[in-house]
Amino acid sequence: MRGTLSRSYEPHIAEWLPRSVTTPSGLVILLHGGVPRSSQLVRRTRQVYLRMLLFARALHRAGRKRGLVVWLLRNRVRGWNEPELDAVLDAQWALAQAAARFPGLPVVLVGHSMGGRTALRVAGAPAIVAVAALAPWTPQEEPVIQLAGRAVLVAHGDRDRIVRPEVSYRYSIDAMRATDRICRFVVSGDGHAMLRRAADWTALLEGFVLSQLGLQPENKVLTEALTLSSLRNLNIPLPSL
Repeated sequence: MRGTLSRSYEPHIAEWLPRSVTTPSGLVILLHGGVPRSSQLVRRTRQVYLRMLLFARALHRAGRKRGLVVWLLRNRVRGWNEPELDAVLDAQWALAQAAARFPGLPVVLVGHSMGGRTALRVAGAPAIVAVAALAPWTPQEEPVIQLAGRAVLVAHGDRDRIVRPEVSYRYSIDAMRATDRICRFVVSGDGHAMLRRAADWTALLEGFVLSQLGLQPENKVLTEALTLSSLRNLNIPLPSL
């Protein structure tokens, strides 16, 4: 898939389509991590991309019989790159591709680390119904108004040394000004790479994506998390799912 952006090279979308479904029922777009500033190309072999590839394949398996389309975006370059905001431009490009190909289809964004920041930043696009931010890199004074009307899931390992868990907790408190459907899970014993409890991260993500697209009912854990009315819903221990 191709488009025109500010650099001579372009982002890339890996796609998984549902089985035997003429009309897709929902789209999930996954955004990988990166670094604050870099013009290096993103290769398919980079760990930040491969982490999201595992989630993409799991979501495809979970949703392929229910009409779910899965996209994994590979950015042009590794950096967030203030003030150019390359990661944001790439995500906006992908959303434009989605609007052209699947007009009116509801979208859930899933991002890890820098990709979590990107997903939250572009959440105001009309098609987006929900955002999942995994160990998101969310510096102070990140905007939150764009989250209005969206369901937001944040999850963070308590052993994360790359992006400290208190970073996403602070952001989640700010986000409560914009949306009352936000929850944050603490993944005990895991770090930034999400490897020690990979099955639990995956189960949480599958439940959130499929339920927010209306492809399955919310499970009890998510229902309670998204309906609590206090700061308690921002420090929920993630059970083994």
